[in-house]
Amino acid sequence: MSTPQIATVNCATGVQTVRDLTTEEIAAQEALNAEVAERQAAEQTAAEQTAADKASGNQKLKDLGLTDDEIAALVG
Repeated sequence: MSTPQIATVNCATGVQTVRDLTTEEIAAQEALNAEVAERQAAEQTAAEQTAADKASGNQKLKDLGLTDDEIAALVG
C-alpha cells in the first residue's frame, strides 16, 4: 500500500507541494475516520430506535381503538 499524500498550495505564488503524510498525520486521520464511523453508527441506531418507537406508539393507539386518521390528527 502506498503512503497517503497531501498537497499544499501557496496562494500567493501558486506553487503546489505534494508530500507523504507523516505517521502522526496518518494516525490522526485513522482516528478521525474511526470517530466518524462510530458517530454514523450511533446516528443510525438512534434513527432506527425512533422509527421503532413511532411504530410502537402508533400500534398502541390503534390497540386503544383509534383510527389511522385520528392518530394522524394527534401526532401530525
